[in-house]
Amino acid sequence: MALSCGARYGPCSRQLLGPSARGRLVRPAVWGRSAAPASSQPGPGGEVQYCAELLRKRDYEGFLCSLLLPAESRTSAFALRAFNVELAQIKDSITQKTIGLMRMQFWRKTVEDIYCDNPPHQPVAVELWKAIKKHNLTKRWLLKIIDEREKNLDDRAYRNIQELETYADNTHSALLYLTLEILGVRDIHADHAASHIGKAQGIVTCLRATPYHSKRRKVFLPMDICMLYGVSQEDFIRANQEKNVRDVIYNIASQAHVHLEHVALEDYLYKIQKVDFNIFHPSLHKKSTLLPLYLYIRSWKKKY
Repeated sequence: MALSCGARYGPCSRQLLGPSARGRLVRPAVWGRSAAPASSQPGPGGEVQYCAELLRKRDYEGFLCSLLLPAESRTSAFALRAFNVELAQIKDSITQKTIGLMRMQFWRKTVEDIYCDNPPHQPVAVELWKAIKKHNLTKRWLLKIIDEREKNLDDRAYRNIQELETYADNTHSALLYLTLEILGVRDIHADHAASHIGKAQGIVTCLRATPYHSKRRKVFLPMDICMLYGVSQEDFIRANQEKNVRDVIYNIASQAHVHLEHVALEDYLYKIQKVDFNIFHPSLHKKSTLLPLYLYIRSWKKKY
């Protein structure tokens, strides 16, 4: 399953390291109710377009990857990723945790109702219901995503990298398990790969979101790694670009690299290495205009 693609490493004073390769680069191998979120309701039959547009705006890479899936799986992938977007954006759209808990409860009840063939009149819920009926998706993965994102409503940093990986496994990996089911793949080896990819994706997402959160005086990077290098949350809030701050990013990026095989995250890790792990560098916040082409080539070559 193509998630994205990347370029070659450029010159850099440091390289991402796996646990058994300190001092050398490890190249990745080829591989509708009252509590509902406010949204405009589409016309009859417009649920697919609603989900696709939500993805295009909020999860562009996921949108592109879904377009490359087989036609019979594409609309279900839109629904699944739109469900994930709905959950992911709750944290940034609330000012009180109570409101976030209510919205999470709406989606938890929605999943329960969907499995009773009684989805609410909400476009993402309707499409998710269709996907579940068509592919017999596993209920516990959907609930696990909700539960983990609900726990993450607290505005606090991860205590350690293991806590971040657990969050990533219960959200990003769970989403990949469901995507495999949409594609008709139910295999323990595929799930094992999806677990590693999901953990890497979660770590990279945390890194990518750091400048955004820092501007809002919030930092979620693992505290144990920040303490190791004597870096405070205020350093990130002030966009400090000193070596010890870059060392924190290098360490966390290397943890992602441990899980990484050729996937979408590779591109960001290559870019961040090229700017010596300066997470605030402007080049990291530009959307790649060539990403659709790279993804298509990967899909055509069946090289993921």
